[in-house]
Amino acid sequence: MLAFIIRNIGQRLILLVFISIIAHAIVHLAPGEPSLVDPANPRMKAEDIERIRAAFHLDDPLHVQYFYWMRDLFTGELKSFKDNQPVLKKIWERFLNSVPLFILATLITWCVAFPIGIKAALARGTPFDKSTTFLAYFLISFPGFFLSYILIIYLVQTFDIPVISMRTFGLEDAGTWTRINDRLWHLTLPAIMTAIVGVAVLSRYVRSQMLEVIHHDYIRTARAKGLSEDAVIYKHALRNALLPFITMFGLMIPGLISGSVIFEQIFAWPGMGRLGYDAILSRDFPVILTLNFIAAVLTLIGTLVSDVLYALADPRIKF
Repeated sequence: MLAFIIRNIGQRLILLVFISIIAHAIVHLAPGEPSLVDPANPRMKAEDIERIRAAFHLDDPLHVQYFYWMRDLFTGELKSFKDNQPVLKKIWERFLNSVPLFILATLITWCVAFPIGIKAALARGTPFDKSTTFLAYFLISFPGFFLSYILIIYLVQTFDIPVISMRTFGLEDAGTWTRINDRLWHLTLPAIMTAIVGVAVLSRYVRSQMLEVIHHDYIRTARAKGLSEDAVIYKHALRNALLPFITMFGLMIPGLISGSVIFEQIFAWPGMGRLGYDAILSRDFPVILTLNFIAAVLTLIGTLVSDVLYALADPRIKF
């Protein structure tokens, strides 16, 4: 396994270089550049634009700009076009905001979807299965942002509860537990709204996989041996149904970077998604490229973790 991991890391490093080159070319070849974000500004003169282009190497050839970007990225000297702040510092601050939201939303998604999907598969055709199927498709098709707005209006108008931003204004001098509870409250609502669609989709996948597995011969053999139903379902059936979800888990890791732009915007949550969205609007190339690079790293790490987990979940898989 160690040889496989080392070889796989080497392959992914080569792939990462190609990804960074392609991403850099696409971003810079797209129409527009940072010096043209606000051309109507009366204080922006031609010499100011030229100075901006020279300061950020925008007048150099594309391959030279790529090496400048990589050099500044790995030395920590990369600066944002928008406010001249260190890019890695800006990303780290938003990263710390996105981590708890991502973790809580992921826990809610997986902890709720699996029991619902398993029970729906075991109770196929029952009212529970039909009702969860209807609710899942309804949540998938219903706009999440509209549901969020309804929930915010209801909570604010009915209970006068603050739900926007990461904290309630005016509690800076409150006690520690009050501030912790306030932060948890502001975290829970966007996490739930982010997880709703994930629960609906994942529960359908779990139901489908379990229906496929529970009719195999080894499940009937396990029951014939006198094993308890819990052992049959959770030890034998669920383990063999996990492989597609291992792939999904690996591909969820980059979600830490992309975040949920819509829900972050609605709940005024300063996360990674909003940072990337604002960078695109302002054509902040260093932030865009760095976020893309980190997302690529997380994607490659996620697929490597999935490959390793495959062998742990299914001994028949050989490296």
